[in-house]
Order: sequence, then structure tokens, then C-alpha cells
Amino acid sequence: MNKMMTAEPMMTKDDVAALILAAKKQSGLSWAEIADKIGMSPVWTHSACVGMNSMPADKAQALVSLLGLPAEATGVLEECPTKVWAQSIPTDPCIYRLYEIVGVYGPTIKALIHEEFGDGIMSAIDFDMSITRIPNPKGDRVKLEMTGKFLGYNAW
Repeated sequence: MNKMMTAEPMMTKDDVAALILAAKKQSGLSWAEIADKIGMSPVWTHSACVGMNSMPADKAQALVSLLGLPAEATGVLEECPTKVWAQSIPTDPCIYRLYEIVGVYGPTIKALIHEEFGDGIMSAIDFDMSITRIPNPKGDRVKLEMTGKFLGYNAW
């Protein structure tokens, strides 16, 4: 007799992200604390936790252990991501302002990169970013620092 087997659906990156966010909330840990405990930066840690980067096995295992996630989450965290996001301009004020900055200053940034480096782009793969608070009497400032390898266009 051949019985049809019903398999549990496999977890997706979105499923694991939801588990991570719930576990983070329950733990009371900050992204900086989680990152420190797995030996990575807060920016990279958050990005990988919400499915936008893959984690090396040791980092995925450390995160799963730290947050008490199901073992299956380890493999999902290691998977290569499909980086798709809503292509419309977001309405969240913090994210919208970043779009606004690129909209207003994007052509300036591009022109200055080309003037300094030549025809090419800044990598978002060989890339790092930090976010720090800068005290200021007129109101604290957000310092967003991004560095990426310059990738020149090749002439064929």
C-alpha cells in the first residue's frame, strides 16, 4: 500500500526572520549585543537576520544557539538570499529619508565618485557600514558611514 506522505513545509528566510525578531524581542538584546555575541557587526547581523545576506555556518549556529531557534533555521540562514524588495518608495519616515538623500544627492555622489575614481561604482558586496550617534548641541546627529570597494567598468 502506497501512502502519500505529508511533509512539513520547509522554513523560508522570511519565516526565520520572523522567528529571529520575536526571539530578539523576548530576549531584550539589542542588535549590537547580538552582533557582539556572534562576532559580527550590527549592520551585517541585522541584514543577515532579515534575509538579505547569507551567514557562514559558524555564525548561523551561534545565532540559532543564542536565540534558541529551531535547528532548521541554521541551514536557512546559510542559504544565498534572493534580494527582492518592494520597488515603490517606502512610507516609513526613516527609510524614506534615505531614499530622499539618494534622490537629491545621488547624481552628486555619482559625479564625485567618477571624478575621483573614474567610470565605475561602489560595491555593495565588498562593503561595510557603521551607524553612530554624534552629540550636538542642536540635537544629536546620525553618522552613517559606508565604504565599498570601487569597481571600475571594464572596456572590452
